[in-house]
Amino acid sequence: MLDLLSKVNKMRTLYIILITIFVFCSQPGQAQKHGEPGEPFSFVFVTDIHLQPERNTVKSFTKAIDFINELNPDFVISGGDLIMDANEQTQNRADSLFDLYIMTSKLFKMPVYNAIGNHELFGVSLKNGITPDHPLFGKKMFEAKIGKLYQTFTHKGWKFFILDDIDVSEPGKYTGYIDFDQMLWIKKELAVTDRNTPIVIALHIPMLTTLAQFERGGLASNPDIQALINTRQVLDLFKGYKLKLVLQGHLHIFEDIYIQNIRFIDGGALSGWMWNGPYKGTPPGFLKIDVKNDGFSYEYMDYGWKPIPK
Repeated sequence: MLDLLSKVNKMRTLYIILITIFVFCSQPGQAQKHGEPGEPFSFVFVTDIHLQPERNTVKSFTKAIDFINELNPDFVISGGDLIMDANEQTQNRADSLFDLYIMTSKLFKMPVYNAIGNHELFGVSLKNGITPDHPLFGKKMFEAKIGKLYQTFTHKGWKFFILDDIDVSEPGKYTGYIDFDQMLWIKKELAVTDRNTPIVIALHIPMLTTLAQFERGGLASNPDIQALINTRQVLDLFKGYKLKLVLQGHLHIFEDIYIQNIRFIDGGALSGWMWNGPYKGTPPGFLKIDVKNDGFSYEYMDYGWKPIPK
């Protein structure tokens, strides 16, 4: 009888320990933390790489990586469209493109955090026999190969939200939208975030852009594949917090919008216009951001890539 009670007590103790570990590990806000608050640091935002084995793009991406390694930032954030592309490809081709990105990005000498772009949506065009019931359909291949669709981490007192704003509302079509589950997750993350913590958001499709107005006039509107549909609802979650910077990609242009103490920057494209040179006046490049205390400065950097003459 005493042996039985002893076993029961041991099992109860083990159960309590396991439950404690589970609760601790499942709490929002248990993001990676690096460095001491207040220390100056720099990081790089690179977007729209569109890596593929053709057109010498691996050599071009490697050139950019070497350039960034010389700058020695603390980390790199990649803003989506890592590859060119998974939408219309066979599984073998899409799989090889992700592997090529993983292998090449290992040349970075610092951590890399990846956002998903529309070109990482496997099989959404429903070509090559790929259907929605495929186990890697849509975003699942990105998750299997690259990792989380959204995440946070904290670095030297700043909190970074890497978000997924690609929504596949129907086969063959994507829009810029952050879904309900992710909105709940953001809310939980903010609940455990000090309101004096400077915050950066990185995502693929822009929250704000003036491109349509600039090109077609002040009353022009953005299509739902060019800007985030529920920008207002997402920004409302951050009210009362120190959201400083939103880093965006997708449009392959450099654009800087400053409104109500938030800077929205579209970071051009490492590939320029799909490795064909500059796009709408923006050369192939990336952003380098220098952070000090709760402020920052930035520079759009041309890493010297030129298209190979045909």
